[in-house]
Amino acid sequence: MNNEFIESHIHDIPDFPKEGIIFKDISPLLASAKARSITTELLVRDFRGQTIDVVVGIESRGFLFGMLLADSLNAKFVMLRKPGKLPGAIISQEYELEYGTDTLELQENAISPGDCVLIHDDVLATGGTAIAAAQIIQKAGGKVEGFNFVIELDFINGREKIKDYKIASVLHY
Repeated sequence: MNNEFIESHIHDIPDFPKEGIIFKDISPLLASAKARSITTELLVRDFRGQTIDVVVGIESRGFLFGMLLADSLNAKFVMLRKPGKLPGAIISQEYELEYGTDTLELQENAISPGDCVLIHDDVLATGGTAIAAAQIIQKAGGKVEGFNFVIELDFINGREKIKDYKIASVLHY
């Protein structure tokens, strides 16, 4: 029932951002207080009772539920950003894209050595961003306790890249 309710708040947008892609739009989910609340509870349930010191949200839609998860888990929230958006000393991690590379950045002192970290993003697709997030957390001295996602695109099999970690996804397509 809850998953069906949440799924009714995800809209398919054909041919976005390019032809042949069906974009899963979470805007209606964010607009509904009830859907947000249920989604947050579903995201938290697999990690409740576990020590989570920090929730890391991946830019930018990972910030949206990441903050709510941090509140629910009584944890610190930290942003993982694209290059040039964080002040001060940073730790960087480059990763492969289908055509080229990208980079994630973390403020140097955002994660303390030994911190137990939950990484959140809205969608798990290829897994490239997720594994880069794990690598940067480890560079900072944190321990990745797991990942969670609002949506997992099973047909892309990004789970394979992060299979050594606990993974929880609310919706599967």
